[in-house]
Amino acid sequence: MLETATRLMQAGATPSVSEVAEAAEVSRATAYRYFPSQAALVQAVVDEGLGPILTWKSASVDPERRVAELFDTAMPRIEAFEATFKAALKLSLDQWARQQAGTLGGEPAFTRGHRIDLLKDAIAPLKNRLPPREFKRLAQALSLIFGVEVLIVLKDIWGLDSRKMMSVAQWAAGALVRAAVMESMTEGHRSAPATATE
Repeated sequence: MLETATRLMQAGATPSVSEVAEAAEVSRATAYRYFPSQAALVQAVVDEGLGPILTWKSASVDPERRVAELFDTAMPRIEAFEATFKAALKLSLDQWARQQAGTLGGEPAFTRGHRIDLLKDAIAPLKNRLPPREFKRLAQALSLIFGVEVLIVLKDIWGLDSRKMMSVAQWAAGALVRAAVMESMTEGHRSAPATATE
């Protein structure tokens, strides 16, 4: 069923559990035993699409290098499963709209958030160098340029090809890390006690 759901989402659909059951030629009862809701189904397909991104690790202690390595691992994979991630984003937006309209009911929400842990891990060497608020802010800023939303902005809106899209994303990520480190160093210098001179 997961293979069928992945095929449907890679074709641009956001299938219901019933639709996947029909396409996979299994009973709805069987399908719902595996995936009790559309959110659970889509989450399973998304995790399958993310694949090696979820187990990404870096041996580097340089935060800028670590972020670059994460982008090198993640963005080609995200682009390869672009249709799947866009379908998942569509479900998230649709649920938000129905919640605003009061028509979501008791349907389980599709939650997103893998990027939070991934980006915090990438900048982990800065945890003892940046105040907690600034560390969190850097992770939040990086999340703006990590994920399928980057493809929507740089490919769909700006019309960039894969190479240029990756170049812009990597440049922005590196600039954010360097800016956070520089800002922290500047603030640390300002707050340092003045030494008496003879």
